[in-house]
Amino acid sequence: MTTQSESHRHSPQLIPRRLLRSGQVHHPVVLEEARKRSADLQLRLADRITSFAGSMNFVWLHAALFGVWMVLLERSPWPTLTLVVSLEAIFLSTFVMIGQNRQAAFQQARADHDFETQELELKTNTEITRQIHALTEELHRRFMSPASEQDVKE
Repeated sequence: MTTQSESHRHSPQLIPRRLLRSGQVHHPVVLEEARKRSADLQLRLADRITSFAGSMNFVWLHAALFGVWMVLLERSPWPTLTLVVSLEAIFLSTFVMIGQNRQAAFQQARADHDFETQELELKTNTEITRQIHALTEELHRRFMSPASEQDVKE
């Protein structure tokens, strides 16, 4: 039996639907990005292709297909094989760029969210510090005032 953390080791890509169904606690920006990506068919398809193209299954499948093609199917496979591999490289590089754009958008959204959170924390901390300062001044005024010092001297 595998745990959720073990199953995530096998699938490092953030597949939106899988991410939303996992039941784990995620950063709000991660969840928002997953919702956006799962709502668009083209983005879901790009995520699946990118996920598969970045796996060892992709490597083994291609090794087997190209091996069979070169050894059994064609007498001189090099011109056609070169064309197929070049076209595949063009499409795969496009999916890599889609993934990089997605990652950049995600990082920007997360940075924006973190900045907003930190600004709110800074405002809250500043307000708490001001309140502590006002309370400290009030305590000093009440207990450390000159009238209190005269009572102590007498």
